[in-house]
Amino acid sequence: MKKRKIGMALSLVLAAGTLLGACGKSNDNNNNGGAKKDTFSVGMVTDVGGVDDKSFNQSSWEGLQNFGKENGLKKGKGGYDYLASKSDADYTTNLNTLVRQGFDLVYAIGFLMPSAVEEIAKQQKDSKFAIVDAEVDLPNVASILFKEQEAGFLAGIAAAKTTKSNHIGFIGGMEVPVIERFETGFLAGVKAVNPDIKVDVQIAGAFDKAEVGQAIASKMYSSGADVIFHAAGATGVGLFKEAKDRKAKDPNKDIWAIGVDRDQADMGQDVVLTSALKRVDVAVQDLATKTKDGHFPGGKVTLYGLAEDGVGLAPINSKAANKADIEATVKEWVEKIKSGTVKVPETLDELKTFNPKQ
Repeated sequence: MKKRKIGMALSLVLAAGTLLGACGKSNDNNNNGGAKKDTFSVGMVTDVGGVDDKSFNQSSWEGLQNFGKENGLKKGKGGYDYLASKSDADYTTNLNTLVRQGFDLVYAIGFLMPSAVEEIAKQQKDSKFAIVDAEVDLPNVASILFKEQEAGFLAGIAAAKTTKSNHIGFIGGMEVPVIERFETGFLAGVKAVNPDIKVDVQIAGAFDKAEVGQAIASKMYSSGADVIFHAAGATGVGLFKEAKDRKAKDPNKDIWAIGVDRDQADMGQDVVLTSALKRVDVAVQDLATKTKDGHFPGGKVTLYGLAEDGVGLAPINSKAANKADIEATVKEWVEKIKSGTVKVPETLDELKTFNPKQ
């Protein structure tokens, strides 16, 4: 576990990580003696957090399910399905298994999978793959990236407008570019509201350790933070548990948590302020539809940001005292970002020179 405490007047930190990959045979593949396939099947390989991680993997699976329902497909071979990875040793095996099962497109979920996707994509040149949160430069691989910094920025606005102690926190999963974008955007958003707010930043070192997330959150709340944002996958589940436990002991205490990737309001209606949305579900469904229609963006990067509705902010909790003020401020910044008036920094180095008043 790595810990950093940072004041907003000083440098700040961002890190976020996750990744998506898709693979499969072309929709015009023949089978059964040359008969043309009349369905398009899609599979996905999860990262180690599991398909029910309440975060990135789950959002990806929801997108795949939406595609399946939209196209009248059933779960399983010939329709839509997933294989869960218990460790990184499972990535190549799972990707290859879905290819051999005949899926037309296979997604790899998680930033840890580029080498596995590259290995299998080179072996299975007639199959189509997609990867999220990383880039693989091969003609049969589509890469999906997000402007996580824009979602993080809006979460930072919400946190800074909510805190009463002027002390908030950020929990990152691992020190990777995706998490850095979340963190940098979050810190930039806080800075845009009040550069004097203190921010505790801590990197858990894993995306599947809820107990670590809870331990970090406990220390942050105990040190005075009243709002904590996590970009840590299933590790972030521990943040919500700690927030709910503290709220149960003292219902009048200001304790807030901010979720990530999907709307995590279901993790605690009394403590979840909002969530920084990373619409992996939208990206998964969108790219699957394009591929099904014959427009597979192989060898290219598809980038999803606010302008593409690929990132955003979930509704503000109705119990927030200044809900209307938060929403108005968030709307103002959304318009600035979409218009290009404000460019949210992606890295900690860029954050050093970020001036929200420009």
